Amino acid sequence: MTFSSLGLSAELLRAVADQGYDTPTPIQAQAIPAILAGHDVTATAQTGTGKTAAFTLPLLQHLSGTATGKQRTRALVLVPTRELAAQVAEAVRTYGRHLPLRCAQVFGGVNINPQTRELRSGVDIVVATPGRLLDHVERRNVDLSGVSVLVLDEADRMLDMGFMPAIERIVKQLPHERQTLLFSATFADPIRQLARRFLREPQVIEVARRNATAEAVTQSAYAVEHAHKRDLLTHLFEAQNWQQVLVFTRTKHGADRLAKQLDKAGIDATAIHGNKSQNQRMRALADFKRMKVRALVATDVAARGLDINELPHVVNFDVPTNPEDYIHRIGRTGRAGQKGEAISLVAREERSQFKAIERLVKRDIPTAIAQGFVPRAQTAEARPERTHKPTAPSTHHRNSGNSKPRHESRGSRSAAAPSGNSHQRKPWHRFGKSRAAVG
Repeated sequence: MTFSSLGLSAELLRAVADQGYDTPTPIQAQAIPAILAGHDVTATAQTGTGKTAAFTLPLLQHLSGTATGKQRTRALVLVPTRELAAQVAEAVRTYGRHLPLRCAQVFGGVNINPQTRELRSGVDIVVATPGRLLDHVERRNVDLSGVSVLVLDEADRMLDMGFMPAIERIVKQLPHERQTLLFSATFADPIRQLARRFLREPQVIEVARRNATAEAVTQSAYAVEHAHKRDLLTHLFEAQNWQQVLVFTRTKHGADRLAKQLDKAGIDATAIHGNKSQNQRMRALADFKRMKVRALVATDVAARGLDINELPHVVNFDVPTNPEDYIHRIGRTGRAGQKGEAISLVAREERSQFKAIERLVKRDIPTAIAQGFVPRAQTAEARPERTHKPTAPSTHHRNSGNSKPRHESRGSRSAAAPSGNSHQRKPWHRFGKSRAAVG
């Protein structure tokens, strides 16, 4: 199948060809014809599979064929984050470059006045976060009475972030007769309820099984004391010569602290989270994409909407409390058919969250112990099973700065090196049935 077989116009096919694409992804092959036929659609697919183009292309075709000459908004795309708003608006402009359509991106964290001027001048498509759009609606900067297509992108994330009341208020401003498209990375019960409320007899498209992780992503983990995570991460950067890594932390303060620590260790790093201004976030992301920095340390505000071509590595420095956030985090790599690697650093106190992730993704995630980073619990529990004489711990990575070498009484016995081939039992036997770990 090719894009030309999907019924797209010559202008859109030209724009797609300009980007070097000729074969649609599975979600595009299924969603584009359904949307062009005028159906409401609920679409679920893994992140990084081309969902944005799946609704952007038919949306642009619909608007180009129904131009009225009136300066009012005819399509609305709601997204959960500023980054995703910028990404979707960029896709609209890229694929609509040969069409006389105007698009505005609307989100908080920046001066509202330029957005006001753009909206009042008249645009065909608005890509917006719910909160800032409501500000414009209340100021009468935008007229939504002419919207014929509503897109709810990353709908599950918008629900998680508490945007449901804002979405309801926005939908009340829209015509009852419209086409509604709902795109989501997961299809949990709240999403089904949302679809029943806002969509009419939608066609349901599910490319990936529910809560699936991208098959192109290699998943693994290291068992490590929480206090040693930073040193282990630094060791992995050095040992594996990582040049571009997205690192997730649980808190904003933790992201800032880790970025500074990596910088101090000689690894160029920057942080991105909700407390950063929009300009700071855009600059950090641009520097990361251009590989001016090797590590982008982020909270879950960046788990959705970041589109980084050929990102090779994602590291969960902190295991996410919500298991579904794990899917969205590691979905930043292994996109569009590329290979990727996702590594989690799991402390003893995070074992239950990690097990919940394994249950959600329905797979055992191989867990190893890096040489010189043996958790204390492992020292006590695994010693009777060792068949080889333990060697002295590696001090090169764990004893950075002026700290003194740690002694075996603190759990510093060596284990399989990250790149070795030796195998051992699951570091935490209390997890239940033991599994082989990878180096």
